[in-house]
Amino acid sequence: MNTPSRGPDGRPLKVRVKTARGRTTSQQKWLQRQLNDPYVARARREGWRSRAAFKLIEIEEKARLLKKGMRIVDLGAAPGGWSQVAAQKIGLEAGHGKIVAIDLLEMEAIPGVVFAQMDFLEPDAPERLLALMDGPADVVMSDMAANATGHKKTDHLKIVALVELAAEFARQVLAPGGAFLAKVLQGGTEGALLADLKRDFAQVKHLKPAASRADSAELYVLATGYRGRGAVGADEGSPTDSPAAQE
Repeated sequence: MNTPSRGPDGRPLKVRVKTARGRTTSQQKWLQRQLNDPYVARARREGWRSRAAFKLIEIEEKARLLKKGMRIVDLGAAPGGWSQVAAQKIGLEAGHGKIVAIDLLEMEAIPGVVFAQMDFLEPDAPERLLALMDGPADVVMSDMAANATGHKKTDHLKIVALVELAAEFARQVLAPGGAFLAKVLQGGTEGALLADLKRDFAQVKHLKPAASRADSAELYVLATGYRGRGAVGADEGSPTDSPAAQE
C-alpha cells in the first residue's frame, strides 16, 4: 500500500475510499476506518498480525497477566495477534511455556505455537486441548466476537452467549488459580454471566484498552484466581471493578 500523503503538520491525510460496486455501506465504512486507523498502520510496521495485538499489550500493562513459562489457550486465535504477544511474554521461543491456538479458520504458523483447527464447542474439545497442552492451562483468553447484526440488544445477547460458552470451556481446562480473559460488549456482562464468574474466580474486573476504538462498545472481562471445578460460592467481598474504574 502506498504511503499516505501528509499535511503541513506532518500528519497523514485522511484516506477516502471510493465506492465500489457490490460493496455494502458497512463494508465501505469498515474499509475506510481500517485505512485511517493508526493501530493498523503500526501493526504492519511492527510485525503484528492484527491491531488486536495492541489490545492485549495494553491489557497486560494493566493486569500483568502473562508470566514466563505459562500454559495458554488462545480461543478464536486467527490471524494470531494475541498468540504473538503471549508467545513473547512467556518466552515461548526460548522454550518456556506453551500456547495452543484454536480457531475454525486456518492460521499461519507462529514459531512454537501449537495450532488446532477445531471447534472448541465440540464435546471432546477440552480433552483434546488438555492432551495438546500436556496439562491444564494457566490462562484461557478469547478475542472472539459473534457476527454483528447491527441491533444492539441482539448483539449483546449473542456475545454474552459466546462468552458463557468460552467460560465453561475455560472451567474445564484451567488449573486452580488460573485466569480467563474475554471480549464482551458494554452492558453485556450483567446478570448470570457475571455472577457465575464471581462464583468461580476470586476477582472479576473490566478493562477497556486504548486500542479498542473509542466508538466501540467492546471491553474485556478478566477473571483471575480460578477456584477449580466444584467451587461453591464466591466471597461476599470479591471485588468487581467497573470499566470506569479501569480507564
